[in-house]
Amino acid sequence: MNIAHLLHRAARVWGERPALSVGREARLSYAEMGCRVPCLAAGLVAAGTLQPGDRVAILMKNCPDYWEVLFALWHAGLAAVPINAKLHAREAAWIIDNAQAKLAIVSAAFAEDLSVLKSEMPELQRIIVAEGPEFARLYTADPLALATEIRPDHLAWLFYTSGTTGRPKGAMLTHRNLMVATMNYFADVDRVDPTDSILHCAPISHGSGMYGLPHLARGANQVIPESGGFDPAETLDLIAHWPGCSFFFAPTMVHRLIHAPQIATADTTNLKTIVYGGGPMYVADLRQAMTVLGPKLAQIYGQGEAPMTITGMDKQMHVDTGHPRHLNRLGSAGVARSDVEVCVVDADDNPLPVGEIGEVICRGEIVMAGYWRNPDATSQALRNGWLHTGDMGSFDEDGFLTLKDRSKDMIISGGSNIYPREVEEILLCHEDVSEVSVVGKPHVDWGEEVVAFVVPREGVALSEEVLDRLCLDHIARFKRPKQYRFVAALPKNNYGKVLKTELRLLLEKEG
Repeated sequence: MNIAHLLHRAARVWGERPALSVGREARLSYAEMGCRVPCLAAGLVAAGTLQPGDRVAILMKNCPDYWEVLFALWHAGLAAVPINAKLHAREAAWIIDNAQAKLAIVSAAFAEDLSVLKSEMPELQRIIVAEGPEFARLYTADPLALATEIRPDHLAWLFYTSGTTGRPKGAMLTHRNLMVATMNYFADVDRVDPTDSILHCAPISHGSGMYGLPHLARGANQVIPESGGFDPAETLDLIAHWPGCSFFFAPTMVHRLIHAPQIATADTTNLKTIVYGGGPMYVADLRQAMTVLGPKLAQIYGQGEAPMTITGMDKQMHVDTGHPRHLNRLGSAGVARSDVEVCVVDADDNPLPVGEIGEVICRGEIVMAGYWRNPDATSQALRNGWLHTGDMGSFDEDGFLTLKDRSKDMIISGGSNIYPREVEEILLCHEDVSEVSVVGKPHVDWGEEVVAFVVPREGVALSEEVLDRLCLDHIARFKRPKQYRFVAALPKNNYGKVLKTELRLLLEKEG
């Protein structure tokens, strides 16, 4: 089934409902969107002389046109290549070239820089500015019939990884993958009603776009902030305006929202669900978020290679305070999703018993078809029929998976394994610690030593002695940081993940 069918069904069933809104203003109904997308599909095919299966890059800030472009591409049987709008033009050009895209739809802010790099993208035939007259004319084409020959295994979304180490890889997501992710949201994350809305503060090119699909499938309103991104005050204002408001946030965005000055007087009655993922949510932050916002948080753990769908913890699990291991569960990534097998294995892919730490692997219809033009990486990631995530974790007796760290982030000091997240959780228990990241630094005698980069709360002076005592009171002595670095901010990538690679590089330069 072509994933574009979701829009056509929504246009028939919920035609009068708002489909696309900006700020507090509804722009298009589902009926209007359903009429416009086939015309845009025809215009795009003609503009790029495109054939089914060709790739089209989307380098756009969050805007209503983004959703129409996505569905127009799928309507025509084309594959979308959404690119994070925060990337440098040269990084975007590399992705466009690697994807062999023939057409790029871009926001005006990126057009000039990308045009200068045209020689680095030899297969790119055309760049169209989304806000320009050329783009507007695409809608005047006669409507194109829905591409019905699309098979479930055809490429729909070429999802480029964040590329924190080396070049990003393009995870090939099929129409089946996107449909499975959509249905899994209903099964394991949340119910969606046509009167609901989803607020796209995070990039549509990433998780917010993935979770826009189940909301569109149920005729819910896709709301784009006027800023096109995340501003805590603007977010709180839109929550107060739109009913049944949900959104996907990175944990750092949740942290900023609950610490915003406006939160004290905000009306969050309309807030339905915050789905968080993409990085560790520390228990201290999570408990504070539930205190401030109520029982409205749901967690997902996934990767671009298994989009948003490996394990999860729904809202009810978050508030099950009667369970004797409630706090341990809050620190976990939840349980395996309904249609995904998840296992923890040793270096030889042998399953490990409850409580033992190993690599997390999974399999199911959600797992990507492979990496685009990268057979070696594909065979390594999908060996023995399982997706090898590179994440380390362990299961408890109830099936809750606790993630430790990426295997590359584990610190080995004096022959003992130290998982940075365990140390980070302890340091975040201190009320004056705003953020923290723990990494290993090469040590001539011990192999590595533990270093903590700490962001104090504004206006607070922290001492190493206080933090050291906190660690010694809660974890083994060998795990405590040997150095504390107090910094104003932690380096993050475009999705809000802390870049431990940069912290390690800083330490290496110091010698």
